[in-house]
Amino acid sequence: MDIIGRAATLFGNLPALRTAGRTLSFTECNIEAQRIASLLNQQGVHSGEIVAIMSPNSPELVIVLLGLLKAGIIAAPLNNRFPEQLLQSTVAKLHPRLLLTADKGQLLDLPGIESRTIASILEDAALSVLPEKFDTLEAMERSVTIIHTSASSGEAKAAVHSFANHWYSALGSNENLPFGPGDCWLLSLPLYHIGGYSLLFRAFVSGASLAIGKPDESIAHSLENFPLTHLSLVPTQLYRLLADKKSTALLQRLKALLLGGSSAPKSLIEVAVRHNIALYLSYGSTEMSSQISTSPAPISGMPQNSGKVLHYRELISAEDGELLVKGHCLFQGYLRDGVIEPQTDSEGWFHTTDIGSVTDEGWVSVVGRKDNMFISGGENIHPEETEHALVMIEGIREALVVPVPDKEFGERPAAFILTDEENKPDNETITREMHSLVGKLKTPVLYFRVSEWALLPGSQKINRAWYRKLAKEQ
Repeated sequence: MDIIGRAATLFGNLPALRTAGRTLSFTECNIEAQRIASLLNQQGVHSGEIVAIMSPNSPELVIVLLGLLKAGIIAAPLNNRFPEQLLQSTVAKLHPRLLLTADKGQLLDLPGIESRTIASILEDAALSVLPEKFDTLEAMERSVTIIHTSASSGEAKAAVHSFANHWYSALGSNENLPFGPGDCWLLSLPLYHIGGYSLLFRAFVSGASLAIGKPDESIAHSLENFPLTHLSLVPTQLYRLLADKKSTALLQRLKALLLGGSSAPKSLIEVAVRHNIALYLSYGSTEMSSQISTSPAPISGMPQNSGKVLHYRELISAEDGELLVKGHCLFQGYLRDGVIEPQTDSEGWFHTTDIGSVTDEGWVSVVGRKDNMFISGGENIHPEETEHALVMIEGIREALVVPVPDKEFGERPAAFILTDEENKPDNETITREMHSLVGKLKTPVLYFRVSEWALLPGSQKINRAWYRKLAKEQ
């Protein structure tokens, strides 16, 4: 039996998907998924083929993804905010059997690729006769999704995940951070992101529900409109919510708030802890199907790590400090020219390009990325280490560090900073505190003030390459 049919059998009429105007049970989700799977099969789209999807989060997108999962079809949700030219090239590289879009204006005219709207699929499925039986025996190693990396450095890669990858990712996550019947997690991350898609498996494995608001509905409104118990955020989103008393009170009701995406400032952690918010920190990656390590309990102060390695994952630190991972959650490889290319070394380890350490007890500390590192005066400088120190200074909300050329040292660190108040703290104060925190060599020689960040397209991640270029120009 497939995961959706299994959930229908185990959890029946319990709520699975909550929307602004309707709640679908696990049984109803199974029926909807059966209709879509049957329709696609009748129209010549079969198990093992790829269907690409361009759409913002919506209830319709969730239902289509469940239908693809039911049919054994590989889902490739794409960042709908990418420029059209990038979307066209990304779709062309996938060679999908079908392309689904949120509206007719997004339909792409690509040779040999049929393009349809999600609405048309749902309309046809609603009119079709429900098959007497549509249960597929789930093969753990079959490919289920193609999720593109966030491209924080370089070109986005098409990461292929198996059923087993998502299944064990959900089991390890739910074991550490309980999520089951009666619970509700907001789909606040896009479904083309591994952190968003992984929630589908967490819910259907455990019998918990997912909530999805109206298009462009704020997280603050969703906190009011749904009985949320769990939430995933990045620091910028949490800042905005904590600035509002009503939202802060609603956050206090949550069983768990999973914070990831970037280094969390000391001031943000302190405010969240002071308001008794159940805050968990996490380190993860697309290639490991979401979380790798997570706090085993709500944090009570500024942590010095990114939690403990979850079950079904393995992590070690190589001699040069690079973090290597493997286990049930490790993806199958990158899709290139229709072929899945595994990315492991001779011993089965995937090299993350992250620098850090792991203790014998499994506590993980991440310093930064190898491809962000630069050399200053013969010493390796990890920008993330300096960024972490900067946000420990009172008044600094967020920071980004990049290298700038220097005749004597080769390169020196420069910092872009977002502060609570304009020009406070001043540069002299920051420099003095940084000298005591990280030493003179790692202290920025230049500070640039920002009011808002330039982000990667369709992402909450800061565009580091853009700021690196800007710092050199200035």
